[in-house]
Amino acid sequence: MDKIRYIAIEGVIGVGKTSLSELLNKRLNSLLILEEFDDNPFLEKFYSDKEKYAFQTQMHFLISRYKQLLQLNQADLFFDYLISDYIFDKDQIFAYLNLNDEELNVYDTIFPMLKKNLPKPDIVIYLQSTIDRILQNIKKRNRKIEKQISKRYLQDLCDCYNRFFFNYDDTPLIIVNANEIDFVNNKSDFDELFNQIFRKDRARTEYFNPGGLLVNG
Repeated sequence: MDKIRYIAIEGVIGVGKTSLSELLNKRLNSLLILEEFDDNPFLEKFYSDKEKYAFQTQMHFLISRYKQLLQLNQADLFFDYLISDYIFDKDQIFAYLNLNDEELNVYDTIFPMLKKNLPKPDIVIYLQSTIDRILQNIKKRNRKIEKQISKRYLQDLCDCYNRFFFNYDDTPLIIVNANEIDFVNNKSDFDELFNQIFRKDRARTEYFNPGGLLVNG
């Protein structure tokens, strides 16, 4: 495998993307880019009325994510590693879940023009978890804006994420069973995952459980 430098963490809201990104950042000399949810003025309205506010919410996220990830192009000389808690392609997951056909036609003309200007991760870590575990995490962190998220919406989102990464082949990928790992409170779990990320003999796609790997090359 090629040298790992740009690491992206992915997964459904509440699965632990930001926590893992911050832990990796503490161990590596890296530029850390975290998604800016709080800056989207439409997000809270979207959770109350998805049809009315889906397009405004989506376009704000699209431009915000693009502007954030553009920073990676200028970071080469100053950091050994680049870490983000999302990939630009994830924007499409939400677009195809929430936008109507007319809105998607507009979106699909803009997305590829932006994507071509952004660097591609060297590896993506996809954290996969159950709805119940995700709901526990969301409830525990107690963010006001997330209290309006329905279990049905989370289930639809998880299904979309799983389909997306089942077919994903844009970069090397590790799919992590986040139900069976506690990288925040258990240092050995984090160390084991860290070592798997930087293994020399990784396959292009791997499934990671604490204590073992199921490889899908």
